[in-house]
Amino acid sequence: MKKYIVYCAIALLFAACKQGDRAHREDTSDAVSNNLAISDSTLTEKIIKTADMRFRVKDVQQTKVKLGDLIKAEGGTLAEFSIHSDVYQSEKVRYSADSLLELTSYRTEGSVVAKIPADKLDEFTNKVAGMAVFVDQQSMKLDDQSISYLSNELKNKNRVEAVGQLNKHASKKSNNVETALELKDSYVDQKIENMRINQRVKYSDITLSFYQDNTVKKLVVGNDNLSDYRPSFFRRLGLNIQNGWVIFMEFLLILANLWMLILVAVAAFIAYRQYRKRRKIIA
Repeated sequence: MKKYIVYCAIALLFAACKQGDRAHREDTSDAVSNNLAISDSTLTEKIIKTADMRFRVKDVQQTKVKLGDLIKAEGGTLAEFSIHSDVYQSEKVRYSADSLLELTSYRTEGSVVAKIPADKLDEFTNKVAGMAVFVDQQSMKLDDQSISYLSNELKNKNRVEAVGQLNKHASKKSNNVETALELKDSYVDQKIENMRINQRVKYSDITLSFYQDNTVKKLVVGNDNLSDYRPSFFRRLGLNIQNGWVIFMEFLLILANLWMLILVAVAAFIAYRQYRKRRKIIA
């Protein structure tokens, strides 16, 4: 009889625990459903706007300065800019005896990346279009991040609750501490991601590419062709005559240094002639 009573008590206790666990799951499920319903009803739009333009201008450098002033006036920030020139043809022609005229054909292009308040993006693009000779291309993209933002928010709430439950049952022998740290790190990542979304929603990225017509630059430079610096023909002729006279005098000086050899050569020549005369007489 006692055993039967004990078995009944155990069965009742097991049933009560199972019913309590089921009730806890139902409460948790209802809480999550209510949380999703509340979040869905209070869903806020997170629209990220990005834009880009390419247009032709009269002067790239002046346009870059005007764009900087306009970005500052609209409450935006300049994130990046660059200006470069591509040379298509270059030639040097004679300008004077000691100078050349350098002709260069080139094309200058500029690029600006800026962050503009999203509510002023349309107004800003209209003002930029007013600076252009004509607009080659203009586009705007809208990216709805509302669902991603809401997902991060709900996941973060779940992580906070999970960390709280783990902290209650934390022990040195369990790995609850490591699990809690992973949840906290994940919470931080999701939080930062939502901060990025908010920042991109508030400030829109816009890329501006602009260029000007091919330009011919004229510049007088020094003549680097050394042959053009030679004296005139008549001056060189007089210098060569003078130089020939100097060479002739140097030759006479060389002969003067060799007078002994000349005397020996003359004596040998006279002796040879006398020898030939004697042979003719004998013959």
